[in-house]
Amino acid sequence: MKKIIAIISCVFFLVPALVLAGGYKNYSKKSMDVVDLAAHTGQFNTLIAAVQAAGLEGVLRGDGPFTILAPTDEAFAKLPEGTVEDLLKPENRDKLKSILTYHVIPGNVYAKDVMAMSSGKTVNGQEVTFKVEGDSVYADSAKIVKTDVKASNGVIHIIDNVILPMS
Repeated sequence: MKKIIAIISCVFFLVPALVLAGGYKNYSKKSMDVVDLAAHTGQFNTLIAAVQAAGLEGVLRGDGPFTILAPTDEAFAKLPEGTVEDLLKPENRDKLKSILTYHVIPGNVYAKDVMAMSSGKTVNGQEVTFKVEGDSVYADSAKIVKTDVKASNGVIHIIDNVILPMS
């Protein structure tokens, strides 16, 4: 009976711990490209759908390196109702592409680099501004909530808002 209780305890406590720690996977996050890594986290479903709708998936799977300022699904949900659905329409592909490429900086720009920069030139051609306020760092109006998520072809910084280029 004690063995059965021990086995059940392992199932209920050890397995969830391994799952949360990512120990159930046999790959390194550094071996995934920025698209696969974003998809792997489960918090960028809208971003991935937008990247695919804009025809940018192949580019972002390329050699890079890329620095992605990645808005979460929650960030996209903050946009006015219907905005995402409207942007995903084929007739709005150029506008969507402009917005998404504003979230990409060529090269590997790590948190330590961002802290020393006032702006960074995006693939879109426009400059995203960076500012430090206390313990927080912002890319335009978006707070960078997690930094330096390394992928095989770049780095991801997770942001809490979708940032928009100048029209």
